[in-house]
Amino acid sequence: MKILITGANGMLAKEVREKFEKGNDIIATDVAELDITNEKMVYDFITKLKPEYIINCAAYTAVDKAEDNYELADKINGDGPTNLAKAAKSAGSKLVHISTDYVFGGDLDVSKDYKEDDEKKPVTVYGKTKLHGEEGIIANTEDYYIFRTAWLYGVGGNNFVKTMTKLGTTREEVNVVSDQHGSPTYAKDLSNIIYQAIEKKIPYGIYNATNEGYTTWYDFTKQIFADQGIKCKVNPVTTEEYIEMMKITQAKRPLNSQMSKEKLHECGISVPDWKDGLKRYLEEAKNMEN
Repeated sequence: MKILITGANGMLAKEVREKFEKGNDIIATDVAELDITNEKMVYDFITKLKPEYIINCAAYTAVDKAEDNYELADKINGDGPTNLAKAAKSAGSKLVHISTDYVFGGDLDVSKDYKEDDEKKPVTVYGKTKLHGEEGIIANTEDYYIFRTAWLYGVGGNNFVKTMTKLGTTREEVNVVSDQHGSPTYAKDLSNIIYQAIEKKIPYGIYNATNEGYTTWYDFTKQIFADQGIKCKVNPVTTEEYIEMMKITQAKRPLNSQMSKEKLHECGISVPDWKDGLKRYLEEAKNMEN
């Protein structure tokens, strides 16, 4: 299979490339080779290449910075996927796109989780631009997979696990938000979900794609420390308390990022638990250091 991967320098794209490279013809591009916000460039590139699949890992993911950069975020997160969808349709390609829990309001009672068809009501610029991207894909091609993920981490670059590990080994105690609920998602597991979907040729459409199980940032941190034998006290704080303590201004964070994976399970897709994903990530990160 000929597969085009956009946003090639990103954490997820590297995992996707590694997952698919055996037995496939991989073309990986970043903005220098393919600017997804340039409609003509995208059309010319894809209609000439004619990949069987386009896996779009390019995105503007700086949630706080997006609040002051709506136009740029919307070009990358909204116009970019729309351009890819139009070109994919013309070239006969299937489009795989990564979206986010931020398309929801994040205010659902934490006794419940979001289903794919639940009401979309993003409250941040990031969420609004990602929803724009979803809508652009749906309006321009039928052959697509949109995978909504959350709390993503992996090897390469900074991530929550790496940050907390560093803090835990240099401080006696840390304050961590305890009222935001979601599923920590290992990038390697997300890439495997994408791989399974393509291999099994599951029905096109939108799927929630995070690791299984729910937790909070506070409990996630406690697990990160426990798995590494780090003796650092973790103090639970509310989102409001954290913002006040840190004296920061940030985009609104969803209190509920819990997304049901029932639709994936119905398609026979295997989704590991978040604790299992964390253990494997820590092992991989340790091996890379040695």
